[in-house]
Amino acid sequence: MSKSNWRPAADIATLKLRAKILADIRTFFAKRNILEVETPLMCSAPVTDPFLDTLQIHYQNKIWHLQTSPEYAMKRLLCAGSGSIYQLCKAFRSDEMGKHHHPEFSILEWYHLGFDHHDLMDEMDEFLQYVIQTKPAKKLSYQQLFEKYLNVNPHIIADEELKIITQTNCGIKGDDKLDRDDYLNLLMTHSIEPQLDKDQPVFIYDYPASQAALAKIRQDNPPVAERFEVYIQSIELANGYHELTDATEQIKRFHQDIEKRKKLNLPIVPIDHYLLSAMENGLPDCAGVALGVDRLALIAAQKENLSDTMAFNHGCI
Repeated sequence: MSKSNWRPAADIATLKLRAKILADIRTFFAKRNILEVETPLMCSAPVTDPFLDTLQIHYQNKIWHLQTSPEYAMKRLLCAGSGSIYQLCKAFRSDEMGKHHHPEFSILEWYHLGFDHHDLMDEMDEFLQYVIQTKPAKKLSYQQLFEKYLNVNPHIIADEELKIITQTNCGIKGDDKLDRDDYLNLLMTHSIEPQLDKDQPVFIYDYPASQAALAKIRQDNPPVAERFEVYIQSIELANGYHELTDATEQIKRFHQDIEKRKKLNLPIVPIDHYLLSAMENGLPDCAGVALGVDRLALIAAQKENLSDTMAFNHGCI
């Protein structure tokens, strides 16, 4: 049976631009003597994050998960003494499909030893200027961002006031299933992101401690997570951490994720004990970031949809 949609999703000019971006990425890291690595796409234990769903495959009577990012395997390499590393690879998320989402996508992840999240923001600013010729970035703390656009301090605002502000600004009704971070995330996506500067990258850093994920928590008053996100043209491009190195705290966070999965009636996933054993051996102080390569190409090519940057999207394979 013939198929009318056999042609590539992206035009050839965009594919050539994408190839140049990949070449420039490798040149950027080669100049800094940062090692390129490869790790498996299949893993026995996926991330525990309750907001990430994996794609599964069956092989030799076992369920395997296609990685949502190469983070766990790369951290095992760091623990083994690899030094600073980066990886360009595919990642998969089963719940993602839309204008800026695709279930199979390309990711760049890198870890720089001896860096905190501010050092890595500076390096990523240099990276963006080199690879897609952006202007120098603007940097705002999470608190500064909310004070600028909503005139509230997100760290100390009362839960009920936060709920009312979210209902007013996002046009949604209250929901008992939503927690404090849910409301903060709604304000971010609905009220703040559309207003971010369009002519330069925007780095947002020092998130609430409750949103630490795999980042270190700095004991300020109140404590904050040493992580950052990067936006260009209101598109979320990357997420970075001053990486958590404490294995005991790591397993605590894994179990917190599992409990949240139970509360939300989500599938319970196994914990990655390979990662925990590696961290017990010693994860060196470092900062790491994951960046969406397809989104990077979308911004560089001035396209509207992620599919327009891919040789073949989900609809033509």
